[in-house]
Amino acid sequence: MYDNLYLEGKELKKFKTKKIINQIIIYFFLALIALFVLVPFYWMLATSVKSDAELALGLTFFPQDWAFENFGRVFVRAPFFARYFLNTIIVGTLTTIGTLVTTILAAFAFARLNFKGKNILFTVLLATMMIPGEVFVISNFVTIGSFGRIPLLSWAGKETFGALVLPFITSVFYIFFLRQTFKQIPNELYLAAKVDGTSDFKYLWKIMIPIAKATITTIFILSMMGAWNAYIWPTLVANSEEMRLVTNGLMQSFTDEGGQTPDNLRMAATALVTVPLLIVFIFLRKYIMRGVSRSGIKG
Repeated sequence: MYDNLYLEGKELKKFKTKKIINQIIIYFFLALIALFVLVPFYWMLATSVKSDAELALGLTFFPQDWAFENFGRVFVRAPFFARYFLNTIIVGTLTTIGTLVTTILAAFAFARLNFKGKNILFTVLLATMMIPGEVFVISNFVTIGSFGRIPLLSWAGKETFGALVLPFITSVFYIFFLRQTFKQIPNELYLAAKVDGTSDFKYLWKIMIPIAKATITTIFILSMMGAWNAYIWPTLVANSEEMRLVTNGLMQSFTDEGGQTPDNLRMAATALVTVPLLIVFIFLRKYIMRGVSRSGIKG
């Protein structure tokens, strides 16, 4: 009896020791990953507030003289920098509204409506997710260019946003993402609503959208962040200073071969572009986590 208790205590001690070692390894790995993420971000912020004289001293990890005027100098170096922010907000808002409309309607159709070829069509849509987005750049450019005679969709030298917005008002991933949430809503609610004479649009607006609010909020946030970070397509179609977004505007305004732009101004401009996204994520991260946890993989 005592031998059994001794063996059980020894096994328990070995289990606790193994668990502690595993936790140490996990936290060490997480700390290492955090360093890879945080060190470049800290270096960007630290360099953005260094003076020109301190830059000449070489490598310093902490600013000696805080030069916050560098952020003001960014707008002197790039007079259209404020316009880049405005353009990005406009494009992000229009893209997000279009994405929400198409995503909600398509997800509802694939989750609740019955029509011929639904599963085949949904499978084809999912298959397009395997294709890199860069592959569609040329086809999108040719397609949008064919609408050049329409004022809303032309962009060359004009103050319009059609070419920046139209190719991105839908997303297969967001449709799949929201469909999974809609599939978790009991179908009996939909059948009961149809018995009461409720239309599909009314049921969608009154029942499904409020239930899927967390997922829809997540799609809204991710869509805005995607528009803010877009680079390849804006660089291709936004040729004038008045139409550039923060990403390609930052690249065009603060990149030169002769090294005429000091590193502190480049980092200050980068910080101005990056910090808004960080603030949004900090305050809205719970909605992202909640939306992801509720989407599931059902159906």
